[in-house]
Amino acid sequence: MKTIDALNILAISENEVTLEMVKKAYRQACKSYHPDVNPAGTAMMQAVNEAYESLCAEVFPITFNDGDISSSYGEALNTALNAIISCLGLKIEICGAWIWVSGDTKTNKEILKEAGYFWSKPKEMWYFRPQTQKKRFYRGKSSISEIRSKYGSEEIRSRARKTLA
Repeated sequence: MKTIDALNILAISENEVTLEMVKKAYRQACKSYHPDVNPAGTAMMQAVNEAYESLCAEVFPITFNDGDISSSYGEALNTALNAIISCLGLKIEICGAWIWVSGDTKTNKEILKEAGYFWSKPKEMWYFRPQTQKKRFYRGKSSISEIRSKYGSEEIRSRARKTLA
């Protein structure tokens, strides 16, 4: 995971980051996104743990001069996951700081649009991304398998269950 993405998920918006700040942000994120208090908690905790591990591997202090850090991305990611976690037939993956959705998306198209997901025609999947990454110049250049191998992939299980009729 990129350092910027990890900082965004843990809601660290300082220009100079220390290990103590990362630990404090990690504890706060664990309280906010724990599966006992959050429907998408398992998925969020996977993202939070990955962000924490990648930041702990960095050399401190971490210094940034640009405005790419967004302290609200973790909450936006949580809201986007909670909006679709109960939909049947969706396959949800977290690749880096992006959410990719496939499966039975036609029946859930309106829910995905309302939750802020976008359709990627080349990959034939829906995705949710950080607001800071809206302006990209490499649209459609990487396949989903290349994205998975570069950023890793965590599959999320939805909380909805099919009922027997």
